[in-house]
Amino acid sequence: GIDLGTTYSAIAYINEFGKPEIIPNEEQSMITPSVVYFEGSRIIVGEDARNMAVVEPSKVVEYVKRQMGKTRDEWYFEHGGKEYNAAEISSLILSKLKRDAEKTLGVTVRDAVITVPAYFNESQREATVEAGRLAKLNVLRIINEPTAAALAYGVHKIGSNKNVFVFDLGGGTFDVTVMKIEGKHIQMLATNGDHMLGGKDWDDEIIKYVSGQFQTKFGIDPLDDIQAYQDIQSRAVQAKIALSSIPKANIICNYASKSLKIEFTKEILERITANLVDRCKTLVEIVLDEAKLNSSSIDTVLLVGGSTRMPMIKEKLRKLFGKEPDASVNPDECVAIGAAIQGA
Repeated sequence: GIDLGTTYSAIAYINEFGKPEIIPNEEQSMITPSVVYFEGSRIIVGEDARNMAVVEPSKVVEYVKRQMGKTRDEWYFEHGGKEYNAAEISSLILSKLKRDAEKTLGVTVRDAVITVPAYFNESQREATVEAGRLAKLNVLRIINEPTAAALAYGVHKIGSNKNVFVFDLGGGTFDVTVMKIEGKHIQMLATNGDHMLGGKDWDDEIIKYVSGQFQTKFGIDPLDDIQAYQDIQSRAVQAKIALSSIPKANIICNYASKSLKIEFTKEILERITANLVDRCKTLVEIVLDEAKLNSSSIDTVLLVGGSTRMPMIKEKLRKLFGKEPDASVNPDECVAIGAAIQGA
């Protein structure tokens, strides 16, 4: 089962005990950055590729999922005289997942179920199948990410005749889906998404805040320098993650022989990203309206995507639905796990 994600991808299988399990990559991480770096004749996928994104951005492809289904006239990436479309780039990510799985399991991986956002159209789904074929995978089925998430959480545990709301906030995209579960049957009532909203937008707001503080103090913009930008970006992500468990974190900004320590609190993060949370809330309300339901009609709220770990997101959902959202399955892994269950 493969979750071909916008920022991270993951692969899972059903082990000898009949339990779904994430397969770690070669770097021993459970998720692989969906980033491709072209270094001469070498093609590097994953963490090393992501580290090169700021140093050599012209040789790196990120967020390719946003381009799926586009014709070569609409989007392509050129390197070494060759033009790659989105399916070809995605196939390189899938090939890495396949290789890593084969190394860990000691068997050839042939068949796969690959997930896509529920709002993907026919050409986007066909491009995903094509990416699998290019990676030498027999794509058994393409399934919707919220359906995979429901399978991972355990439809049998959620119970029958339930209205389930899947809130999927990843690194690069945001999707919301309302489903009705009747027995083992999952019916999608409404779905919507914003493929230009994700955890990266929270990072960007922190970067802007740090830059603004530095400019106020020293009158120069650290974002003018690519190395300083990379450093701030890395520290911004660390601070965002830290604030999920502690109330404040320090961000150090070094540029042009000047240094500034910024005390960054949970309150500051919530203030500068309030507009992003509002965008999430608006989409939730739109989808409930499309499903002809109100928030009190929802029995279970499932959290999917690493960005749902932010306390402000959980707090907003508590207020909207009047219940605790379910995060009992790792939000980075549940889509791949659900795809593996579907595959079995």
